[in-house]
Amino acid sequence: MMQRITGHTELLGLIAYPIRHSHSPRMHNLAASKLGLDYAYLCFDVDHDNLEEAVAGLKALKVRGWNVSMPNKIKILDYVDKLSPAVELIGASNTIVNDDGVLTAYNTDGVGSMEALRFYGHDPKDATITLIGAGGAGTAIACQAGLDGVKKLNIFNQKDDFWPRAEDNVEKVRRSGAEAVLMDLADKDALAAALAESSVLIDATNVGMGALEGQTNIPDISIIPRDMFVMHIVYSPEVTKLLADCKEAGIECANGMEMMYRQGAASFKYWTGVDMPLDYVKEHLFN
Repeated sequence: MMQRITGHTELLGLIAYPIRHSHSPRMHNLAASKLGLDYAYLCFDVDHDNLEEAVAGLKALKVRGWNVSMPNKIKILDYVDKLSPAVELIGASNTIVNDDGVLTAYNTDGVGSMEALRFYGHDPKDATITLIGAGGAGTAIACQAGLDGVKKLNIFNQKDDFWPRAEDNVEKVRRSGAEAVLMDLADKDALAAALAESSVLIDATNVGMGALEGQTNIPDISIIPRDMFVMHIVYSPEVTKLLADCKEAGIECANGMEMMYRQGAASFKYWTGVDMPLDYVKEHLFN
């Protein structure tokens, strides 16, 4: 396996803030090394304040491609040349491909989330799902859930700057033929009623990580049915407050690691044209 950087090594990366928790560098570097591909993947602390300059720099340095995470998934679209059909629908991107200076935005978050649900034995088709969050990841998940045949999607968000986007998400899901409703996350009675009719809860926010570690969108865990599956899409900390409460209550739950694997594999193929050796990566990521 390749163990060193060469003069021909192509650069991949991740731009987000906060970023140092990310497992993506090890995942992609393991995959490239296993396959003998001359790539290196690095993390870059980038938020809205320096996003434009960062993209210009990455483009000038001919970086092959990069992932985009919170808080840049929507704003990144201002600085690319082309949008994939999925990104046109979702309005957010987590994967950029640089083809000789032409930047194309893709989104693998939605596919990764739905594949993760299936991995855990919860097919979204014909299911009723409650989703918290309408940012870049939440939007991707909502749209993909509709495309994958969800029966009903209950979307909750704070009445903040993302509220109009949440309203748009409802319309996008409805166009796929699914039922979708939007409710205020502050309405705990509405949240309890939505959870009671759902088989899956997905928290697509960063509440519980970084500066928000120790916080949760559901302070009263008793409103979550004991037969529900809960997925919080963050993975650092490995167990957020929401997941810790679920575990204590005996509720099946998972963090965002499987989603990360699945969306990462899709991004890897966009950049390299090669399938990620996913089983190998899972086996060695934390060794």
